[in-house]
Amino acid sequence: MAEMKEIILKRFSEKFGDGDGAKAYFAPGRVNLIGEHTDYNGGHVFPCALTIGTYGVARKRQDKVCRFYSMNFDNLGVITVDLSGEIKPDKELDWVNYPLGVIWAFEQKGMKIDSGFDLLLNGNIPNGSGLSSSASVEVLTGFILRDLYGFNVTNQDLALIGQFSENNFNGVNCGIMDQFAIAMGKKDNAIFLDTATLQYEYAPIKLDGAKIVIACSNKKRGLGDSKYNERRQECEDALAALQTMVNIKSLGDLDEATYEKLSPVIKDGTKCRRARHAIYENQRTIEAVSALKSGNIKAFGQLMNESHKSLRDDYEVTGKELDTLVEEAWKVPGVIGSRMTGAGFGGCTVSIVKEENIDEFIKSVGEAYERTIGYKADFYVVEIGDGPSVL
Repeated sequence: MAEMKEIILKRFSEKFGDGDGAKAYFAPGRVNLIGEHTDYNGGHVFPCALTIGTYGVARKRQDKVCRFYSMNFDNLGVITVDLSGEIKPDKELDWVNYPLGVIWAFEQKGMKIDSGFDLLLNGNIPNGSGLSSSASVEVLTGFILRDLYGFNVTNQDLALIGQFSENNFNGVNCGIMDQFAIAMGKKDNAIFLDTATLQYEYAPIKLDGAKIVIACSNKKRGLGDSKYNERRQECEDALAALQTMVNIKSLGDLDEATYEKLSPVIKDGTKCRRARHAIYENQRTIEAVSALKSGNIKAFGQLMNESHKSLRDDYEVTGKELDTLVEEAWKVPGVIGSRMTGAGFGGCTVSIVKEENIDEFIKSVGEAYERTIGYKADFYVVEIGDGPSVL
C-alpha cells in the first residue's frame, strides 16, 4: 500500500499541479463466498472485503468545480464537472457517473457539497470482473466526502448512500450487499448479513491450510445492461403470487418446505425456478455459516458447489465461461468448493483450494478454460482485508 500511495500522489501532482494538501485513501473490492442473488430477495449473504480495491487521492478546491481523473481510463484524461449546475447522469462522463452519483446522493440526503475537489482514482480490481469495482468507487467517494467536508455519517450510512446512488442515479437496481461488504469490511472475517434487516455479524474465516482463489473469466459485462433487472422482476412477480397465500415481506422469509407446498400458486415455470433459487440459496447460506463456525470446511465447500448448480439451473445466470471455470475446478484435487460469484453472465468464480494444490489448480483450470473458451482467464490468490481507510 505504501508503494501505491507514492505512485498515486505523484500522478496527482502531474495531473492537478502540486500535491499540497492532497490526501490518499483506499476502499476494498469484495467477493461473496455464498448467498448469490439473495440480497434483493430479503435473504442472507456472506461477503468479505479484499485487499485489492480502489485507491484515491483528493483535495478540496475553492470554486465549485470537480476534476476527475482515473489511471484506469487514462485515455479519457481529466473530466471536469461544475457543481453549480444540475447534477445528472451523462453517458459522456463515462466512469465519472459513479462518484458523481454519490455527490448527488449526499445532496439528496441534505448534505450539500459547498466547494469542488480534485479526485484521482486507481483501481487494482479487474474491470467488469464482478468484484465490485463500481461499489468500491462509490464507498471510496463517500468516505472521501465525509473526510473532506466533515459530514456526520457512519460507514453503514456510506453503504446505503452508495446503493441509493447506484439505484437512482446510475439505474442499476442492485441490493445492499456490495456496498455493505466494502464499507464494513474487517480483516480475516466475512460478514454474515441479513439483507432484510441489516443485522450482521462478523464470522472469522479460518481456512486451515487453504486459500481463496478468484478466477476472472475476462468475459466483459455491464451490470446495467445484463439480465440483472429482469431476474429481479421475475422474483418480484413470484413473491406477489406467494403473497396471495402467505403473509411474507420477501422470498427470504420462506423455508424450503413451505415453498414446496405453496409453489403451485406461481403459474409460470421460469418464475417458479427463480424463487426456488432465492429461497434455497438463503437457507444454504445460513447452513454454510454454521458449518464454518463448527470448523466443517468440507460442508462449507459442498454448499458452495450446490450454490453454483442452483445459479446455473434455476437462476440461469452462469453461462458457458463461468460453468467451464467451476466444472474444471471441481475436477482438481484439493478444491474444497467452487462457485460463480457476483451477478453472473461473466465475471468471476471463487474457489477454496488447499495451498499445496493452488499451482496445479491455476495451471489445469487455466489450460482447460483457454481450450474451451478461446481466451485466457486470470487468477488471483486473495486475502481478506479491512474496509475503507485513509492511507
